[in-house]
Amino acid sequence: MQPFESRATDNALATALDRQTIAGTLCRPEGRRVRCLACGHRCLIGPGRRGICKVRFNRDGQLRVPFGYVAGLQCDPIEKKPFFHLYPGSDALTFGMLGCDFHCAFCQNWITSQALRNPAALVQFRTISADQLLEAAKADGARLVVSSYNEPLITAEWAVAVFQKAKPAGLMCAVVSNGNATPEALDYLSPWIQACKVDLKGFDDRRYRSLGGTLERVTETIKDIHRRGLWLEVVTLLVPGFNDSEAELRALTKFVASVSCDIPWHVTAFHPDYQLTTPTPTTVHELVRAAEIGAEAGLRFVYAGNAPGRAGPWEDTRCPNCGTTLIERTGFQIHSYSLTAEGKCPRCQKVIPGIWPSDSSAAGNAHPGRIGRFWRH
Repeated sequence: MQPFESRATDNALATALDRQTIAGTLCRPEGRRVRCLACGHRCLIGPGRRGICKVRFNRDGQLRVPFGYVAGLQCDPIEKKPFFHLYPGSDALTFGMLGCDFHCAFCQNWITSQALRNPAALVQFRTISADQLLEAAKADGARLVVSSYNEPLITAEWAVAVFQKAKPAGLMCAVVSNGNATPEALDYLSPWIQACKVDLKGFDDRRYRSLGGTLERVTETIKDIHRRGLWLEVVTLLVPGFNDSEAELRALTKFVASVSCDIPWHVTAFHPDYQLTTPTPTTVHELVRAAEIGAEAGLRFVYAGNAPGRAGPWEDTRCPNCGTTLIERTGFQIHSYSLTAEGKCPRCQKVIPGIWPSDSSAAGNAHPGRIGRFWRH
């Protein structure tokens, strides 16, 4: 495995990353320009120019895309993604690269996502192969491999290369995305993944455009993922003064419920970060009220996150039919797990939507101290 490369200047980082590229698949030529199909921006990129993400670029009429490195690599609980209905109690090897097609002021992964936009993002990366990532997953006992930390759509070719090794080896594969996808990107990813987590950052198109996207593209992605039969969970970071009005939350949760009342919705607490430091952190009261709005909209599985032990029953999975607590959690830790091997409520036998382990792994991992290793060597 080669040593890390780090940057002294933005140009040095871009130059180093440009060496870690291959010819892209998610694109089509239009003369000497190339139409990138990885995200909803559909950038038309001329020779010597970069797309909005800054990591996909046109070299002599060929789209070059990131490949063969990681800027983040960690094995940690799947609940941290967060996925609550996907192999709960299991560990996921999560890998990420650099760059994003959004520029959210409140990004909690800005060190990796904004590395080519913000000189304060002092970042390192290391070259690695898909085979080495698979071996790392096996060594750490991971049951899942997840593309996250930056936006996986803009590094989809690398994610698929990893998943093509992981899926035949029996590992679940998933992506954690902002949802600014294209049908072509979902066509490309779908054969290799079982699940997606999408950040629905609000329900106001004007505010979405301030982040670099559009509300319609994200809502269409959510509907498209559900139509494809992939397991889907949706997350909203509740930012005071940005997306926390009752009217907006009711519109957002009504939309999610219109796609399916069985989609788990995670509403998570904001803390000041990156360029958004003036709003106060989300209070537990605000978090619980948002969760209540989701339940009132008809969503059967609503979770309040980033407030471990303070959100009452909103961390637990309950049977929507009889009310039995099926999975009891505090943060990323599972205390009890009572789903049957078939994913049913043991009391009323209702099938609970999700992808559940057929063994006792979730119950077996219900213990404290389940933390991952960062930058596995």
